[in-house]
Amino acid sequence: MKRTTQFLFLASAILTGTLFADGIILSQAKGRIDVKIDGVLFTSYHYEGVPKPALYPLRWIDGLTGLTRRYPMEPAATGESNDHKHHRSLFWGHRYVRGGKANGTHDFWGETPRSGKQVAVKVRFDKSGVIHAQHKWVSNAGETIATDSREIRFESGKDFRIIDYKITIHASHGKIVLMDDKDAGMGIRVPDSMCVTPHGTAKLKAEGYMLNSEGVTGAALWGKRAKWVDYSGRVEGKLLGVAIFDHPENPRHPTHWHARSYGLCTANIFGKHHFERLKDKNAGNVSLNKGESLSFKYRFHWHAGKGEAKKIEARYREWVAPKGR
Repeated sequence: MKRTTQFLFLASAILTGTLFADGIILSQAKGRIDVKIDGVLFTSYHYEGVPKPALYPLRWIDGLTGLTRRYPMEPAATGESNDHKHHRSLFWGHRYVRGGKANGTHDFWGETPRSGKQVAVKVRFDKSGVIHAQHKWVSNAGETIATDSREIRFESGKDFRIIDYKITIHASHGKIVLMDDKDAGMGIRVPDSMCVTPHGTAKLKAEGYMLNSEGVTGAALWGKRAKWVDYSGRVEGKLLGVAIFDHPENPRHPTHWHARSYGLCTANIFGKHHFERLKDKNAGNVSLNKGESLSFKYRFHWHAGKGEAKKIEARYREWVAPKGR
């Protein structure tokens, strides 16, 4: 009976979506692409109706346990935090981008009336199960400042879930400067109960741990450079974690980490004057002339249990090892 049910499900999945390896099914919905694994929703790539694209929800193998904070993609549940509405599950952003006709400064991190938006131009998935997305960065005045292209891949196993996220920023409409600031880069906001110290707006019990590749733990790893950071803790009674990997080919590897004990974890190469306490407020700037681009590759590896340095390092080395060996 179980095999028959699985067969019927897979047959239905092929009709309603596209089945790939490891039981991964991608399907198009209004303003998003849904990703299911073995019949249960893992995540959705939202690109319409949001100021910037986001992957939400992110769920554990059971298809129920949430791996990122609910707010602001959904209203906060009783006791959950509702701070920093721009911490949109799993996302890319940058607080200060200089460019445009007036060479002004534009916000693609925050979500205020003065902020810009990352607007989808084209989103699709290919025959290998990779999401390809293109966006334009539009200022609050309606001017396109830059564009980006993204590739998002998925892997699954009996005891893990993986997302590989590549983003390329294009100075397609003129010179831009990605300015020095702590609020920039590839970010994730974990559930409040997984935090080391939940935000003050959260009213619930938490058990969380932070660890980086250099052996630094807890809140002390904020601003430190590292190949990877692991954030783990209790979620609905389960001890789960996510390791975020910075690829050696990325600019300024190993990256600094804007990793907060209240649940935000961002790989950020730009915030040098914040993280290194430098007087030069432009120390982390990255300039791109018209036609130039800048690419980053990251891996998110969700696992069971508290993060263990040796195991995470082994998974990291597997990811960065030259292919074909």
